[in-house]
Amino acid sequence: MNKIEEIVYHALYSHPKLKLAVRNLYQGVFDLMPRKADFFDGEHQVKEGYFFGFHDVTPFSSDETKVLACKLAFDLRMPKAGEGIGVGYFDFTDGKLGDFHKVGETYAWNYHKGCRLQWLNNKEVIFNNAVDGKIVSTIVDVEMNSTRNLPHPIDTAFFSEKEQVATTFSYERLQVCMPGYGYPYSDESFMNEKAPSQTGLFLMDLRTGDRELIVPVNILMEKFGKEDADKYYHYVTHTEFSKDGRYISFLYRRMEEGGDINKRITMMVVYDRNNEELILLPTQVSGSHYVWNGKNQIISSCIIDGKSCHALYDMNNVDDYKIIRPDVLNQDGHQTFVNDDVFITDTYPDKWRQSQLYIVDIKTNDVKKLLSINSPKKFQSKTVYNYIDCDLHPRVSPSGKYVCCDTVLTGKRGLLIMNL
Repeated sequence: MNKIEEIVYHALYSHPKLKLAVRNLYQGVFDLMPRKADFFDGEHQVKEGYFFGFHDVTPFSSDETKVLACKLAFDLRMPKAGEGIGVGYFDFTDGKLGDFHKVGETYAWNYHKGCRLQWLNNKEVIFNNAVDGKIVSTIVDVEMNSTRNLPHPIDTAFFSEKEQVATTFSYERLQVCMPGYGYPYSDESFMNEKAPSQTGLFLMDLRTGDRELIVPVNILMEKFGKEDADKYYHYVTHTEFSKDGRYISFLYRRMEEGGDINKRITMMVVYDRNNEELILLPTQVSGSHYVWNGKNQIISSCIIDGKSCHALYDMNNVDDYKIIRPDVLNQDGHQTFVNDDVFITDTYPDKWRQSQLYIVDIKTNDVKKLLSINSPKKFQSKTVYNYIDCDLHPRVSPSGKYVCCDTVLTGKRGLLIMNL
């Protein structure tokens, strides 16, 4: 954002409906002008009719021979209960997507977080699903073509020699509080309570399907959200394990009952599994997207001292955070680490409806643009109840050679692969 855009954005931040109206009017003026040319810094390929979802897990297998994807059945509207799409993987050789192999269908999905499709190892994938109206998770062995269901959905999985676990929470509660991120099914959401003790952040054993409530919502309210607590619905979302599995990070959010659904309070919290301790990151009641590197550091989109930024938090001293290149990275984005010191982040469509992708070196502060591509206006959500936007949600391969994004640059939703 330029300086004027940044000032207007933050002036209207507490007024979401007005902010949306001003944005649409502003972009509408530039819609009348010739479209800007797309820019790519490397060889790229697009497969129309596919997408993946969020930026916090990678679609690449660890040996980089396969790339996960969801196959669209329709577009430009949110799914209803019982409407499924295919899930599977592309063959991947020398940076090119080959044939698509369908391994199953999911009936619990959205455009932003997908169905939480992710690799457990080189031959097993897990994704959320719905069976007989109940939200579950499905594990598929892509080599043996065998399938088993677990009794609860997942958000992020952690797989090691010692344990196979995943985070889970109420997707119905998330759907009510953040339409377009949950699923249109009922579960144990306890929506008749503002801060229930029976739901929150769970940990599920992927071998047995047993789950344990490790952070109840009422505890979060008591520790971090007691002020005017009865005004809000309290909920958990956006969970992720640290690379070593010691920490689980998540967003603790509050939505005012009867208020603007976009007007929510966010806190970033980390659960230390070793000490069973909750750690509040100093994000000043903000936070939207984040990822871990291998140093137990988090890079997060925040609003600090009234300005959007990307802040680096270290679990050795969370109060001693570092803001990365605020002159360039002055808006929300979705991050992914290339290595422990380099990350990629995107932007939302600008006034020309161009989305940008940057690669950032934490040590040197170097920032380089990797691409700038168009996002047609038909993919702009009119309301939160038809959340059809296509964010780039960049995801990097394990070797750091490739980046995978969701895109609508051709006028259709698709999967983009680009050489780094």
